[in-house]
Amino acid sequence: MTEISLQVEEQAERLDRYLAEKCTDLSRSRIQQLIEQGQVQLNGKVCTSKKTGVKVGDRISLEIPPAEPLELAAEDIPLDILYEDDQLLILNKPAGLVVHPAPGHPDGTLVNAILAHCPNLPGIGGVQRPGIVHRLDKDTTGAIAIAKTEFAHQHLQAQLKAKTAQREYLGVVYGVTKTESGTVNLPIGRHPVDRKKMAVVSTEQGGRPAVTHWRILERLGNYTLMRFQLETGRTHQIRVHSAHMGHPIVGDPVYSSGHSVGVNLPGQALHAWRLRLQHPISGQWIEVTASPPQTFTTLLEVLRRRVTVSSQRK
Repeated sequence: MTEISLQVEEQAERLDRYLAEKCTDLSRSRIQQLIEQGQVQLNGKVCTSKKTGVKVGDRISLEIPPAEPLELAAEDIPLDILYEDDQLLILNKPAGLVVHPAPGHPDGTLVNAILAHCPNLPGIGGVQRPGIVHRLDKDTTGAIAIAKTEFAHQHLQAQLKAKTAQREYLGVVYGVTKTESGTVNLPIGRHPVDRKKMAVVSTEQGGRPAVTHWRILERLGNYTLMRFQLETGRTHQIRVHSAHMGHPIVGDPVYSSGHSVGVNLPGQALHAWRLRLQHPISGQWIEVTASPPQTFTTLLEVLRRRVTVSSQRK
């Protein structure tokens, strides 16, 4: 059991935010989990509310339980490796592959596949998500980074937090935007009614800051191929922001219901195209480009043919 003791020296709004700023080795979600589990004491009393305000002079103690034995099974699932050394692994994730085990997906995940490829991974970054630095939704394809050491895990997460690592996506959306580029800066949180969905939610209601930059790459009739660049990494961020713009991602089963493009897609037409990050040891910049899956390129070909046929008829 590791114990961290702190005395508040400056005013802070919330307990979880204060601890996230002071305990940089722990993610905010991990800190919130520890608070809920009763591992945090405020002025000698257990505090289980992450929203509790803290003030100058308050004493906080945080107990971090030892890592539980990893009970995930290694599974021989093929991996499309884009880059690998002794510190990190970058993969091109296919559609349909869940990143880490969760209720309803106890196995057959990317983590299970990584454990077969990297037997020494257990314990890095958490029990159920060893090596995972950032997520991709089940049906979102493309580049994803995996840390192979604890140092690399902390270094890569720090890059994401500092916004020095760059993540670019390709997506096909419904409709045509009025401008060539733009930025969506709207907080995202759990949908107030449907808890399985995310939505644009005010920060007062629990939304967290989310910034997505977008630019048109190709106009395809009533559809548009766009490049997205993430400044933050909220759950379903691009999908939620695109839908909020009135241009949901093609094939998105959650945020674009009722739309049909006439092409059989495994899910949303969203692909993590390019990933640029700094190597945790050498400091050199690594940039990888992940080839889009066949379904994505087929969609583009079909839409381009429709545009051609439509222009010939005029």
